[in-house]
Amino acid sequence: MRGPRRRLPALPALLWLALAPLPGAPGPAARAELRVRVRLPGGQVTEESLQADSRSDCISLELRTADGALVTLTADFRQEVKIFRALILGELERGQSQFQALCFVTRLHRNEIIPSESMAKLRQKNPRTVRQAEEVRGLEHLSMDVAVNFSKGAQLSSHIHNVCAEAKEAIYTREEDVKFWLEKGVDGSMFEVLPQTSDLPDLQRCKLCADRWKPCICSYSLSIEWYPCMLKYCKSRDAGGKVSSYKCGIRSCQKGYTFDYYVPQKQLCLWDEET
Repeated sequence: MRGPRRRLPALPALLWLALAPLPGAPGPAARAELRVRVRLPGGQVTEESLQADSRSDCISLELRTADGALVTLTADFRQEVKIFRALILGELERGQSQFQALCFVTRLHRNEIIPSESMAKLRQKNPRTVRQAEEVRGLEHLSMDVAVNFSKGAQLSSHIHNVCAEAKEAIYTREEDVKFWLEKGVDGSMFEVLPQTSDLPDLQRCKLCADRWKPCICSYSLSIEWYPCMLKYCKSRDAGGKVSSYKCGIRSCQKGYTFDYYVPQKQLCLWDEET
C-alpha cells in the first residue's frame, strides 16, 4: 500500500498565449514567462509554467502531475537537444529518499514546438481559462540505452548542468541520438552504453522482478499536457488587393512519452509495480 504523499517545493514562475505583444512587454530578445491553467486526464486542474529565452534560444515548460511529480521539459534549439526532468515523490517507509530525480535527453526536431522568439511573445487574454490541447499527438516509447556523464553534459547542452543537477547519476539518452550528436562533433566520452536484455539474459522488466535489489529495466511515463506545437497564420489584403500572411495565434498539442532504462536495483523503480 502506498504511503502518504509529500509535496515538492512550489512551482516557480510560469509563461504564455495569444501572439499580439502587449504595451511595455519585453522585446523578442527578452526572457518571458507565463502561467497557464491546464486540465489533466483525471479532470484535475494544474498550473503549467512556460518560459522562453530567445537570447539563449531555449524554452522551458513545467507542471505538476496528478500523482505529485514535477515534470520539466527544456528545449535547447541551438544544440538541438530536448531534456525531460521528473522529480518523483519518494516513499520514505519503503527506504526511498524524499524525491527521486530522472533526466531523459533526446534530439530536438525543429517542428516539434514553436520557436523561442515566438514563445516569448505569447500572451493569454484570460488567465483563468482552463485549457485543453487541440491536438493529441501519439505516444512515443523510447529505449534509453545510454547514460550521460553529468560533469561532461554541458558539452551537449549547457542546460543539463542546471536542469539535471538533482539527477547526476540518472541521466539517460538513446544510442541513435548519440550518433546524431557525435556527427555534430560532441565528445563521445560523456556517453556510456547501459546493459540490455541481450547482454544479460536474466535482466527482467522491473514490474516482473520480485527482488527489490536486483537490476531490471524500468519504465517511466510522463505527459506534456499542453504546449504550443505550431504557429497559426492568418491572411490579410491591403488596399491594392495584395494578400499577405501574418502570425495570429498558436495550435496547442498534448504528447505522452514512455522511457525504458536500466536501473541497478528495482528499489529505484518502485512505481513500476503499479502499472
